[in-house]
Amino acid sequence: MEEEKEAVMVTPGEVLGRTSDVKAGRGAYAALHNNTVYASLTGFRHTVPPAPDSSDLRPTVEVTGHKAHGPVPQPGSVVIARVTKVMARSASADIMCVGPKSVREKFTGIIRQQDVRATEIDKVDMHLSFHPGDIVRALVLSLGDARAYFLSTAKNELGVVSAESIAGATMVPVSWTEMQCPLTGQIEQ
Repeated sequence: MEEEKEAVMVTPGEVLGRTSDVKAGRGAYAALHNNTVYASLTGFRHTVPPAPDSSDLRPTVEVTGHKAHGPVPQPGSVVIARVTKVMARSASADIMCVGPKSVREKFTGIIRQQDVRATEIDKVDMHLSFHPGDIVRALVLSLGDARAYFLSTAKNELGVVSAESIAGATMVPVSWTEMQCPLTGQIEQ
């Protein structure tokens, strides 16, 4: 009988519980102004018991979509994205993978000038750092605005992982900040 109760269909905005009783998991969010957990998508409500070694004894309430959907970028997750547009203070990118899994929906990310690297932020030239078509590994900083996630490449293991030169060849990294075209020998930032 308990299992029957758990497979309840919910819709976005539906109350799933109080923050004092449950934690918000995937497909749910906590509204801090009224301490209530709501569904953020249409699907089935599931309650996940707390881990045995967890100090927080509240179960996690999740909503899993009735249609199978791929991974969704979350703050703190590492993504692979393709740069689509480079502007003076930011670059836009289409997120292709979250961790090792490819996404099924279109997610857009923005790499702002201050999030390109950790040092000498004021000297970053976006047009030298990225070109349309570059593949970058980035960290999701936040959900950003309604159109895009904010991404960062300001760690050693992040940044451009694949780029194509003007001659059309796949560039080879030669240092932490430079890549070289194997055909022409031209070095780019």
